Amino acid sequence: MSASSTPKGTPVQRSPSDGIPGDIQSPQHSTPGSGAQEKKRISSLLQSPSFREELDGLIQEQMKKGGSSSNLWALRQLADFMATHGSPAALPVSPSNMMMVTPINDLHGWEPGSMVKGERLMRCKLASVHRLFDLFGWAQIGHTCLTLRVNKEQEHFLVLPDGLAYSEATGSSLVKVNILGEVVEKGSANLSVDVEKFSLHSAIYSARPDVRCLLHVHTPSSAAVSAMKCGLLPLSHEALLVGDVAYYDYNGAMEEEEERVELQKSLGPTCKVLVLRNHGIVALGESVEEAFYTIYHIQAACQIQVSALCSAGGEHNLILLDRSIHKPNPIGTVGRAGSTFGPLHKSRVGEQEFEALMRTLDNLVSDRNTNGTQSWE
Repeated sequence: MSASSTPKGTPVQRSPSDGIPGDIQSPQHSTPGSGAQEKKRISSLLQSPSFREELDGLIQEQMKKGGSSSNLWALRQLADFMATHGSPAALPVSPSNMMMVTPINDLHGWEPGSMVKGERLMRCKLASVHRLFDLFGWAQIGHTCLTLRVNKEQEHFLVLPDGLAYSEATGSSLVKVNILGEVVEKGSANLSVDVEKFSLHSAIYSARPDVRCLLHVHTPSSAAVSAMKCGLLPLSHEALLVGDVAYYDYNGAMEEEEERVELQKSLGPTCKVLVLRNHGIVALGESVEEAFYTIYHIQAACQIQVSALCSAGGEHNLILLDRSIHKPNPIGTVGRAGSTFGPLHKSRVGEQEFEALMRTLDNLVSDRNTNGTQSWE
């Protein structure tokens, strides 16, 4: 007997499972042994191209909105996991998606109460320096840090917290501390700062109110030169560019007042380069640009010296430059800056070079991400 048809205009009563494929029914409608089918269904969904597209779209949307670095990190971890454990045929992943870079300026919507005028830009600059250290292979996991004085009146400083790699540094992840290394404003990563590591910077800032930025490099070549009795030799143009060099027997911490006094005597009132015996080299700058300009040439000078000593078989076989004769422009190529047809204007030490490097970082972000350039405004 055929089933009677439903009268026209009469509402059709449907069960909750009508129109839903059997393999995605709710658990109460599952049949015995459907657990394996459910697992297979979820696996198929996660491996589908559409899911991957949705995930990539979500990451891009978060980056455009300036989402927190922790959220972006979690999304990228999920994306990387899917690319690693999913089916290669079902998960086409482009190299640019797998090498996404968190924007340096992730400060949109993040406004700590203690932020002072100009701090947003300073945060972005210091985070950029961390990225440059990573890009050049200078990043260290050990006992070094890069810092910036934010406010001379309150003596507040920015520093990357422990637990973050240099490549992960962003404007919001930096922590603001006082002269003692005590946290004034936690960064977005909510991580702590090693007070002992900061003690060296604290001592230098206390002795030199003119210094705005400190960059400590501990690469193999800089550590090697810091361990040489001869110190940094005038072997190259780069070595002459860094100017006067101070030396200090550093024991790894600045706990006693006597050590701070001795450091102040060694450093003097104007020296911008401090060699820590067996502990690398610190560049001092009145700006981020000057500090990076100095550390860049220090690193190059150390590499040249190590290579020259290895090749020549000793200092006695090297030709040393006479500082009284060879006097390179102490501000390199940025003494005056201007367009071809426009008026010239004075430029700070290292300013043009630093701006060029910022464009390099910006292009790296643009190439690996699809959300365009990053603005510091």
